[in-house]
Amino acid sequence: MRYVVTGAAGFIGSQLAEALVARGDEVLGVDCFTDYYDPALKEENAANLDIARVDLAEQELDLEGVDGVFHLAGQPGVRSFGNVFEEYVRRNLLASRRVFEAAAAAGVRVVFASSSSIYGEAERYPTPEDAEPRPISPYGITKLGCEQLAHAYAAGFGLDAVVLRYFTFYGPRQRPDMALARIVDALARGASFELYGDGLQSRSFTYVADGVAATIAAMQQAPAGSLYNVGGGEEATMRDAIGTLEAVSGRSLDVVEGPPAAGDVRRTSADATKIERDLGWRATTALEDGLRAQWKWASVRVAAP
Repeated sequence: MRYVVTGAAGFIGSQLAEALVARGDEVLGVDCFTDYYDPALKEENAANLDIARVDLAEQELDLEGVDGVFHLAGQPGVRSFGNVFEEYVRRNLLASRRVFEAAAAAGVRVVFASSSSIYGEAERYPTPEDAEPRPISPYGITKLGCEQLAHAYAAGFGLDAVVLRYFTFYGPRQRPDMALARIVDALARGASFELYGDGLQSRSFTYVADGVAATIAAMQQAPAGSLYNVGGGEEATMRDAIGTLEAVSGRSLDVVEGPPAAGDVRRTSADATKIERDLGWRATTALEDGLRAQWKWASVRVAAP
């Protein structure tokens, strides 16, 4: 099979692309190499992949001879208030509109990576797909808007789209702005770590390899128009995650408490019943095992104190 992966130099996209290649698929990677974080890290992620530099908000996406599109490109991060909002509109809404339009015209399926951020402070926990979306960050608002664009192109132009709501993916190559990556970096360097809020906020942490498997299964098996949560089997607080990483690393973390971050929800907890029922997928990596893998990968990249 021949697939396009957008955001193929990113944390999740690069590992998805590599998994597809390992299966024997042909992968055409697309990435804009934005400066949201150090582009050199993306270059490293993409070292073994065939990736074209494409700005999806402006340039055409050639889908001739393609069997499907994994659309993971976008502007990440819930700290999306202020004058950066235009970038979220451009790189999420505008870029996704062009991807959906191209896929509808070519008659190919799109698996779109959305986010648990669309739920905001959810009305139910664990949160099922039919919970009312209540995003509390501009990022979450734009991801929900992308979902609605996919629905509109499905209704108006026959787009075959499957939407996946990712819940806090972690593991090797995690973006350096994400909490677990910052914790690992601080432990490795013997530096302090700024904790936003009291650390009792909890997440449905999802190991990246599990999430990649769910994404591939959605392309192959999901009915057109499907919507699924992709969430880890364990919910844990930030304090839990810190304690686990301290145990894994054999080091103590100097935690400095700061104020809660605007747009950061108190809790996420994925109800993954639907994807397990329909696609036979569930998260299988224990948090301790996943964090051990992330520590092993990341710690050797940081000069110890």
